[in-house]
Amino acid sequence: MPASSQPRSPVAIALVTALASFTIVLDTTIVNVALHSLAREFDAPLTTIQWVTSGYVLALASVIPAAPWAMARFGAKRVYLAAIALFVLGSALAGLAWDAPSLIAFRALQGLGGGLITPVGMSLVLRAAAAGGGRQGMLMSISGLSILVAPTLGPVFGGWLVDEVSWRWMFLVNVPVGALAVALAARVIPADSPTPGRRLDVPGLLLLSPGFAALIYGLTRANESAGGFASVDAWLPLAVGVGLVLGFLRRALTVSAPLLDLRLLRHRPLALGLLGLLPFVMGYFGSMLLTPMFFQRVRGDSVLESGLLTIQLGLAAGLTMQLAGRLVDRVAVRWIVLPGMLTAAAGLGWFALALGPGIAEWQVRLSLTVLGVGVGMTMMPSITAATRSVAAPDVPAAATLVNIGSQLASAVGSALMAVLLAGNLAGAEGDPAALADGFRRTYLWAVALILLAAVPAALLSRRPPARPDAGRAAVRSEEARGPASQIR
Repeated sequence: MPASSQPRSPVAIALVTALASFTIVLDTTIVNVALHSLAREFDAPLTTIQWVTSGYVLALASVIPAAPWAMARFGAKRVYLAAIALFVLGSALAGLAWDAPSLIAFRALQGLGGGLITPVGMSLVLRAAAAGGGRQGMLMSISGLSILVAPTLGPVFGGWLVDEVSWRWMFLVNVPVGALAVALAARVIPADSPTPGRRLDVPGLLLLSPGFAALIYGLTRANESAGGFASVDAWLPLAVGVGLVLGFLRRALTVSAPLLDLRLLRHRPLALGLLGLLPFVMGYFGSMLLTPMFFQRVRGDSVLESGLLTIQLGLAAGLTMQLAGRLVDRVAVRWIVLPGMLTAAAGLGWFALALGPGIAEWQVRLSLTVLGVGVGMTMMPSITAATRSVAAPDVPAAATLVNIGSQLASAVGSALMAVLLAGNLAGAEGDPAALADGFRRTYLWAVALILLAAVPAALLSRRPPARPDAGRAAVRSEEARGPASQIR
């Protein structure tokens, strides 16, 4: 590993990364619920305003693959501080936007910073855990709290800002929070030295970043277009994206120093962790797209009311994740993740089967609480299992693989659920019972994806993790043998 000063507290690093991640996730969810308000504000069609979200996601997706090289070239701390600062700058400019095109451009600037915050932050937490004697599960649970809690608070906070304050504060609120995150990160994250001589794999970047962006764009268009995946606006970029990604895969497996070392997937815990995480993310985050739509279209709830109906989901997930994060440092990960996935499937299945125009509020709250408990047992423990035993030099690449996979799975899940819902609601407009039935059938696809994720989860290790002193010995052994691969 590059030379670095010892952190005063790994927990402090995890809390700082949680604050930065919370800002970007909350920002995304707030904007998603305010698109109709922005369309009215700028007197622009919704298809144009949709690019406030799409432009951000595309910029975010394009920069993630460069994270390992950037950390090696400039040092993880410098990259992290610069990424937060760029996100804050984009937020300030977005809050001052004067028309739809300027807002879309500033959101893209936000995405360039936001795309680096999560993978670099995850690498910093994993390094702090290794230097501090383990406790990866606990630290990852603290750092990842925002991923589960912010999407629940976003609709509530966003609805209040749009209705009572101003749309501009959806973005301006990031400025003081981001500035605080920069100040704290500068203080608690140890300095690290760049790795001399590591060059960027430019051909790999020119294949993977545009390919990843094209896939996200195609999935977004499938969500927006009346023809779904059959629309040329969807399948053409998807085909281009698949071709570019396949080209990257071929290059990554044949050159000695690829942008991302896919040979890491030979590492069984990383491969199994990703195989379980991806369908779970598709099912869970895809279903979260449906929930506010059900409350608003079938029950007639407002944005704020629909957010309040789901707030217990995020709270249950956040609390459970803290307990699961501590358990995963002591108990075999299979006995946490597998029951978590089955619990999540049970909670979401209960909610789906109870759907109807007059669904009782207690059923909504209790079923979503069960779902939250399952999600809290699954998300961060799965990521911890995937990255825990990766050799220290490979941590940035492993963290980036997890983030790329999660981003793509979330986009695929959202687009898939939107297309399925459109088909299931055909001809049901004006009939609350038929609308509820269409939502129910779509939710059951999300339940099936979560159950599919349980298959690789059942193959995870049954052995408890090694003691912290054994983990440090393994890291020293890896460092004595030299890097397992070169990330450039």
